[in-house]
This record gives sequence, structure tokens and C-alpha cells, in this order.
Amino acid sequence: MKNYLRLLGFIKPYKGKAGISVFFNVLTVVFSLFSLTMIVPFLNVLFSQERHYVLMPWKVSAKNLLNNFNFYLGSYVDRHGQLEALLLISLLVVVMFFLKNITRYMAMYYLAPIRNGVVSDIRNDVYDKILRLPIGYFTDERKGDMMARMTNDVQEVEWGIMNSLEAAFREPLNIIIFLITMFTMSPELTTFVLVLLPIAGLIIGRIGKNLKKQSVQAQEKMGELLSNIEETLSGLRIIHAFTAEETSAARFGELNNQHYKLMNRIGRRRDLASPVSEFLGTVVMTIVMYFGGRLVLGQGAHLEPSEFIAFIAIFSQLITPAKSLTTAWYNIQKGLASSERIYKILDAEITVKDPENPTAAKLFEDKIRFDNVSFAYRKGDTGYVLKDVNLTIPKGKTVALVGQSGSGKTTLADMLPRYYDTDKGTIYIDNINIRHKRIKDLRSLMGIVTQESILFNDTVFNNIAFGMKNVNEEDVINAAKVANAHDFITDMPQGYHTPIGDRGSKLSGGQRQRLSIARAVLKNPPILILDEATSALDTESERLVQDALIKLMKQRTTLVIAHRLSTIVHADEIIVMHKGEIVERGTHQELIAQSGYYKRLFDLQAFS
Repeated sequence: MKNYLRLLGFIKPYKGKAGISVFFNVLTVVFSLFSLTMIVPFLNVLFSQERHYVLMPWKVSAKNLLNNFNFYLGSYVDRHGQLEALLLISLLVVVMFFLKNITRYMAMYYLAPIRNGVVSDIRNDVYDKILRLPIGYFTDERKGDMMARMTNDVQEVEWGIMNSLEAAFREPLNIIIFLITMFTMSPELTTFVLVLLPIAGLIIGRIGKNLKKQSVQAQEKMGELLSNIEETLSGLRIIHAFTAEETSAARFGELNNQHYKLMNRIGRRRDLASPVSEFLGTVVMTIVMYFGGRLVLGQGAHLEPSEFIAFIAIFSQLITPAKSLTTAWYNIQKGLASSERIYKILDAEITVKDPENPTAAKLFEDKIRFDNVSFAYRKGDTGYVLKDVNLTIPKGKTVALVGQSGSGKTTLADMLPRYYDTDKGTIYIDNINIRHKRIKDLRSLMGIVTQESILFNDTVFNNIAFGMKNVNEEDVINAAKVANAHDFITDMPQGYHTPIGDRGSKLSGGQRQRLSIARAVLKNPPILILDEATSALDTESERLVQDALIKLMKQRTTLVIAHRLSTIVHADEIIVMHKGEIVERGTHQELIAQSGYYKRLFDLQAFS
């Protein structure tokens, strides 16, 4: 229920439309009620029942309204005859049903933007939260499951909860107004109904008891399916290379079969609601008809036959909203299961966030300093990835990080833009703790080029200008020229406006990397982080990219993570890392002269 109320909180921006929708729903119920109460005078006229009605003072009461209507109808019959009176009543019924359906449509008309707007807002909030969550959050999450929460789970909320808003708005009004009307017609019979309906409701409620739990399992299984599909699409080359098609198909088939069985159980339980509620409604209706018949036929009859038939007609209409509420309850339970998965993202803690009182944004002027920095990916670990690292990078200098895989090079670089925050120690830029800066101001100082070129399914121009506003084509072209990318871009069918495919799939590895460098050139940051930017390239591509990097690094402060040591021999300082600690530091010549860990690494690469 807590999550349901939270979801209803999304309606707040649409409260004006919600109010209009409720107003039209009230009118729908009123017109529906009037059209049903027309049965009494219709039957009286049809069967020529003689009744002497006296005009009563007007008040909100079904008996009072029917009495006074019958009074005026009797006068009309006396003047114009029964056939004309029957025609009048028939026209009134048609008008009432017309007004009922018009107002119902208007209620739905104003409800549609609420339903769709809420779902759109939820999807926006989830996407916005994903953008703001720290990188570390996604190390324990499957990409496919995150996609499932943004697509299938949000869709399930739309079908399960938002589509039930109409029932949630209209049906309670229907039930309350119908019950009040029935009570004014026959308090004894209505009291009897109020005893029977909750019993039927309890029986229906028992059927849907486990629906929410099963729905959670089904959505989690769908997340696994999407993860499997995403892995398959990313790894098709390997699947084909190792002839693992049958293994992959069997794995997917097993997951799909588990989801199939879960959805069958959920569907059968949900579908049971309608026939059970209909049968129970019929039982209640039969009991009410029998009990009401006794009130009509018994001594000292408390109810006229025509009024009893109208009562039954109104009660029969009460069953429909009750059934709608039952169906809505089942759908809401299924939607709430999905909402729990959505709220796991929305409620996730943002551990890397802006300070309450950030320092003013400034240009980089002096140096970067890592002061006794320690970090572990899982809090409380004794095995730190970084251990008491001390490092100073003066402005305009190039510092290279080298060492075996897992030595902490990339982790140390990730500390600078605050992809992660330190567990111990502090990082300073110009003697200002980076935690005291706004994240946007901090990252605006940096350009990052990684080993894997991160490109988007867009044009060359938009990939180079990514994240920047009001960029003109001349600036993009100049950046591409610095990155040695202009020539191959102009050879493309649409030049700078050529789409490059998913993750730049229409480009070679060297071309993708040069676009990444052009993006960094256009940003023109004072600080560069180059994470093994040439390690995955062939010799010719590496030469072009290395030349572009040299141009990019001019007059910039650069932190280079190097796999090929030949690319960083001219660095101002080389930091050798091993198991999260700095074990050696100096220039290339100084480290070679020491004949230590660096020289062994260099010799291994020289002979490989």
C-alpha cells in the first residue's frame, strides 16, 4: 500500500485534470442512476398500476424523487394518455444514457493524460536516477535487468496501476451512490446486501493473495531474459567461434520456460477473479431477490413490485463496479510488484553527490595531489584496491601509471573525476578537496579517453560535440583535424552528418578512438585522463592515434594509464603500481637505471 500511495503521488502535477475527471465520473453515476430509476414509472405506466401520489417537499431521497416524479407523470397521463407518457419515459431513458456515456467519455478523456503522464514521469525519474547513480552501483547490477525495470516494469505499472485509475476513481463513487439510493428505497434489503458483499470480497481476496509475490518473480525472470539477450547480441562472434549455439539456446530456453510457467500461474490466478466474482455476484443476487420477494409478497408489504424491480436493477449495476474493482485489485497487485523493482532504483543511495556548500568554480591553476588515498570496492573489505597512495601532478606535466592488470591504475584515475570516492585520504585540485567542488564543475575540468571508445548511435558531428551546447561545425572540423580524423570523416557518405551505427559499429577501432580524441579536443579541458587509449589498436592505427594524443596533450596536465610502455617513455614522471601501492617512481631513464620492477616489465615487452 505504501508503494501504491507513492505512485499516486505522481498524480499531483495533474490534480486539475484529476478533479475534472472525478467531476465527470460523478455525473456519469448520477445519469446512470436516473436512467435505472426510470424503470419504476415505466412499469407503472405499462401495467396501468393505479397509484395516488401526493406531492412531497423536495429532498435528496430516492423515494421522494420517485414519488414526485410519479406525481407529475400521473398528471401527464391524465392529460395526454398512457402511450404519450410511455414515449416520454422512453425518451428520458435515451437522454439519460446519452448523457451518461458522454460524461463517461469526458472522464476518460481527462484521465488519459494523467495515466500516460504519470508513466512518462516515472520513466524520466528512473532514467535521471540512473544518470546520477555512482559507477559503483552498476557493478552488482545486470544491464538487462536495469533495462527490464525501465521498460517491462514501467509498462506493468502502466497496465497494472495507471489503467486501474479509472476504476479507482469511478467505481467507489458508483458503489457509494448506488448503496445510498438502495438504502433510501429499502433499508432492510440494503443492510442484507451489505452483509453479503464483504463475504464475497473476502473469498475473492484469498485468491489473489500470492499474486504480488509471483509477479515479482516473473519480472525478475524477465530481467534475466533481457540480460541473456543483451549478452548474446554482444557476444555473437564468440558464440559462433566456439560453436556454442546449442549451449546458448539451451540456456535461453530454460530461462524462457521458467518465465512461461510463472506467467501461466499468474494468468490463471488473475483470470480466476472474473468467473469467481461473477458466480458470487449471481449467488448474492439470487439471495437478494428471494429476500426482497418476501418483502413484496409478505404481509404488510414494505416494498412495491415496481420499486423492487428498480432495486434489483440498481443492485445488478452495483455488481459491475464491484467486479471492476476486483479486476483492478488484481492488476494493482501485479503492478505493485513491478513498482517495488522500480523503487529499488529510485531509492538507491547516491553516495557520490554534490556538497551542500560547494566552492566556487575555478580554472585549474597549480597541481593535483593524492594524499594517502585508500579505496576498496566493497565497504569493509580488508583487501584495499588502493593503499595509502601519495601522488602530485603539477600543472602541465604528464604522469604515467604502469603496472600489471589489477594493480589499481584505472581505479586511481577513476578517483579524480569522482566516479568513486576515497575510503581514506583526500584528493586535492589547487589545494581544494575535490569533494568540496560541484561534480559538474570538477568534471568540466577533465577530458577522458578510454581503451574502449564510447560512441553513440548518432552522427559523427553529434558524437564529437557530445555534451556540449551551441557548437558550430568549424570547431568540430578543427577538433577532428587535430585528432587525425578529418580525412576519413570526409570520405564517409554524408561527411560529418553520417550515422556511425550502434557503438560506432560502422567504423574501425582506430577511427572510433580518433573520434573519442576529437571529442576531448573540442571540450578543450585543462586535465586529461588517457586510459590505455592505444592498447587495442593495430600498428598503423596506433601511430595515427598516438600522434593525435601528442597534439592533445600539449600544454595540458595529463594522467596516462599505459599498457604499452613504449608510449610513455617521454612522460615527466612514471608511477609504477603493484597491488594497489606505488613501488617505483621516476623518469623512464631513472627507472631503467634502477633495474627494478619497471625494467623487468619494459624488458618483457621489448622481447615479446
